[in-house]
Amino acid sequence: MTTKYIFITGGVISSLGKGITAASIGKLLQAKGYKVTNVKCEMYVNIDAGTIRPTEHGEVFVTIDGVETDQDIGSYERFLEQDLNSSNFLTTGQIYQAIIQRERNLEYDGEDVEVVPHVPEEIIRRIKIAGKKSKAEIVIVEIGGTVGEYQGVLFLEANRMMKLKEPKNICHVHVSYLPIPSTVGEMKTKPVQYSVRTLNAAGIQPDFVVGRAALPLDEKRKNKISSFCSVPEENVISNPDVKSIYEVPLILEEQKVGEKILKYFGLKPRQQDLQEWKKLVVVVKSVTKEVKIGIVGKYFQTGDFTLEDSYVSIIEAVKHACWANNLKPAIQWLGSEKYEKDSKAVAELKNYDGVIVPGGYGSRGVEGKIAAIKFLRENKIPFLGLCYGMQLAVIEFARNVAGLKDANTTEINSKTANPVICLMSEQAELLKNKHYGDTQRLGSHPCQVMPNTLADKAYGQALIKERHRHRYEFNNGFRELLEKRGLLVSGVNPERNLVEIIELSFIKATLKKQKQSP
Repeated sequence: MTTKYIFITGGVISSLGKGITAASIGKLLQAKGYKVTNVKCEMYVNIDAGTIRPTEHGEVFVTIDGVETDQDIGSYERFLEQDLNSSNFLTTGQIYQAIIQRERNLEYDGEDVEVVPHVPEEIIRRIKIAGKKSKAEIVIVEIGGTVGEYQGVLFLEANRMMKLKEPKNICHVHVSYLPIPSTVGEMKTKPVQYSVRTLNAAGIQPDFVVGRAALPLDEKRKNKISSFCSVPEENVISNPDVKSIYEVPLILEEQKVGEKILKYFGLKPRQQDLQEWKKLVVVVKSVTKEVKIGIVGKYFQTGDFTLEDSYVSIIEAVKHACWANNLKPAIQWLGSEKYEKDSKAVAELKNYDGVIVPGGYGSRGVEGKIAAIKFLRENKIPFLGLCYGMQLAVIEFARNVAGLKDANTTEINSKTANPVICLMSEQAELLKNKHYGDTQRLGSHPCQVMPNTLADKAYGQALIKERHRHRYEFNNGFRELLEKRGLLVSGVNPERNLVEIIELSFIKATLKKQKQSP
């Protein structure tokens, strides 16, 4: 069949839930037997998300082929249960870079290169490449930001141009916000009306309007939106706040969103397969026994507010791990800088069933993280160090167990006498020349797991693949010394002999004891 395209835009405010709406629609169409892929269009001029700080734009999510994208790609992967790649992520920077390069190569046959139509044409070309690469029958394209923002107009123009050429193959879903002012006590539709009018000004008439609100839309609100926005009332969809994002596909399914979109394209469901998803939601809603997990980080404080977006993948991984064991996740944010100011504050870590120290960069809050890791090790509290967290665990062990008091990473102290974590050889020249973007060790890499280790027990297989985003590595020059003192290297990259996973030797002894017991 001819590939179909669904464009998804947002109105009124950012962080409205377009990404989850796009992922949920993808899941519904996938469950009805269609091959689906999701594409994210970002308006910023950055080539990728790699040089943007997490508190500015949320988590940097790395694809298997090593592209640094935003958190929505992670949501798409989790909902569709498929690996996405570089073609699923577009930025204004990528588009302009490609056009300028083509112009320099005389690929425009002497034409003057214009913002319109050449920029929208490049956007369209890349959207279609994403569909072909994944062999998708339906491509869902989320346009970042909100309608009315100047920098997003070229993506809307691409949408308009595609609709003009292929009217039967293009569908537009507009996600907008309905506030309920506390002083009024009534759900207001005017913001939706204004955002749709703004979309109309770009030459686009939405086919569906998804109303995001604290509560479900009533018939009166649906009727108003239908009348003022020229959308059939049955295509005005309610998407209220829920405790878990995994409920959203089922809320949309109750309103037959999948069937309505397929009908719009002249298609029919091939199957109905949401049983596993429904089982997941039942577990999410029913689990009661809590497990307390602390996350010691530094990228979640923004003014007086806590920004969970900086660690989305970690949060979702913790949730799924808990649900798989019929447990209710209780996640707590712990600022590492607090432990630097008050050394006794680490005692609060005793209140947690497990603690995670996630990835990061730079010196801010690092000594607080190391203090937390030391307390966790000495009190045998389950600890997971990810990326920088793993590196800091090596530093803590080297200092406090192996006796290398000034052990450090050369990222923090380039002159340390004991650089247990050091810059990868190929990275030195890149940093010297200030080549920061897209130059780290990125993407999926193999890891050989050692037998009879905690990693072996967790993965259940000898060769795994994990995604990376870093410049610094375990210094193999200290490996023998640290292993003699009880550090266990349980995962190694077979291609370059890079240490990927570490444990404490007492864990291995515990595992052996468990295997020997009846």
